[in-house]
Amino acid sequence: MEDDKPSVAYFCMEYGLAEEMKIYAGGLGILAGDILKTAKEQDWPMIGIGILWRQGYTKQVINEKGRPVDTYPRNDYMYDYLKDTGIKVHVRIKNEEIACRVWRLEKYNNAPLYLLDTNLEENSNKWITGQLYGWFEEERIAQEIVLGIGGVKALRKLDFEPDIYHFNEGHAVLAGTELIKEKTKSGLSFEEAYSQTREEIVFTTHTPVEKGNEEHSMRVMKYMGAFNGISEEEMERIGGNPFNMTAAGLRLSKAANGVSQIHKETARGMWEHVDDRPSIQGITNGIHRDTWVDSEITGAEGKEEIWKRHTELQRALIDYVKDRTGVSLDQNKLIIGFARRAAPYKRANLIFSNKEKISPHLESGDIQLVFSGKAHPLDDTGKGIITELVDKSEEYPESVVFLEDYGIEIARFLTRGVDVWLNNPRRPKEASGTSGMKAAMNGVLNLSVLDGWWPEACRHGKNGWQFGDGYEGEDQDEHDRQALYEVLLEEVLPTYYDNKEQWKRMMLESVASTYHEFSAKGMLEKYYEKLYKPT
Repeated sequence: MEDDKPSVAYFCMEYGLAEEMKIYAGGLGILAGDILKTAKEQDWPMIGIGILWRQGYTKQVINEKGRPVDTYPRNDYMYDYLKDTGIKVHVRIKNEEIACRVWRLEKYNNAPLYLLDTNLEENSNKWITGQLYGWFEEERIAQEIVLGIGGVKALRKLDFEPDIYHFNEGHAVLAGTELIKEKTKSGLSFEEAYSQTREEIVFTTHTPVEKGNEEHSMRVMKYMGAFNGISEEEMERIGGNPFNMTAAGLRLSKAANGVSQIHKETARGMWEHVDDRPSIQGITNGIHRDTWVDSEITGAEGKEEIWKRHTELQRALIDYVKDRTGVSLDQNKLIIGFARRAAPYKRANLIFSNKEKISPHLESGDIQLVFSGKAHPLDDTGKGIITELVDKSEEYPESVVFLEDYGIEIARFLTRGVDVWLNNPRRPKEASGTSGMKAAMNGVLNLSVLDGWWPEACRHGKNGWQFGDGYEGEDQDEHDRQALYEVLLEEVLPTYYDNKEQWKRMMLESVASTYHEFSAKGMLEKYYEKLYKPT
């Protein structure tokens, strides 16, 4: 272990470490999992604090009507992967003591991850840690009390005294109030405790979508016990009224970052009204390469070698799709992948928006599309998007596929096996987009708008393609629709079908230009350099 590196307690609501460990929902958790794996790999002093979600996020399947429905199996087998630390901590929720058992997970070659669990007979409400992002405001606040306040108490009993508390998104900010409370109990004033606590916390903000930044009414926060001994006036100073978790994260921290260089600017604009906050830096996300990148692809030394390995990975994807859906994709025809959380700004259906242009290519099979994604269980609009994609798979049964219940397993097959990775969010709504990094390092060519990480990597026509020229405006959908068809039909298809040697050169360049630049190791090094360093 490097003695000069500060020790870090990394707080996150979710962790994506492996398909069978159902404690993640999407990109936020995948990033957290990749960070813990990298810390272990580098022997850097970091531990994770999270929650053991007994039912996970949602197992989202397609019913006979083609609509996504949510199921919540009890994933009790996960306990087999965990070590009981013998530690319990207690948090106060609605004037009731709730016990939280602390489990340790390090099965996946990750830095130690400690997970809090309320599934105990002694609790009147065992289901606080049941569903990740489930239920409504009161339940969410209860979960955030467990993560933040319970997480700090767990650290104390684990005898781990971190130099830095890193909050990955706003869900953990009540840990800051617990740190303040500890200091006031030792005799400091609130102002002194607040000032000292800020020197211990750093904060990463992710979502540039306003609704993705939680706010809670002061009345409900107080009712749930989230004030934690701090006055309403003091809580309002931290998070405003209503209490905004992102604003609180910024005010509680000495340093903060967005997750790409564009997102840095977006986040600065979003939160410029928050007084007494640090300047938001840009530290672009990266991926844990051993988890996501095929070693033979990265070791390929020439065009024929990378193409040979790609065809093997693509055959694995085709077999996987056949097994899951019964559809046999044609390996001699272009396969495009699109896998995202089903949200309107991701515009999963943009490629279908001009039927006259796209339909002939789908009918001939010159373009094959593989989609996957989940909608939030309470998001009917997102579920409608998935229903539309399923309808398209029925309209074009040999060239459009939807894979239900998107997760790590599907992501690995897609980011290794498709030819093109499509990404077309409405700018500037994409914070980073690490799935595109995974694809790029596997020799899959990105076709993306200039948002998130892609402006930092794109060399148009050399390692992938951009479309839309970074345009933002009320007619952005129409602008990007035209640009997508232009680049797809006039550049991507001709290169794939008529200039395969150029395609192979682009695959090699895709790997070479992203493998080092967008690694989780490089990202974590920047965290230590820019966020974790003593002030």
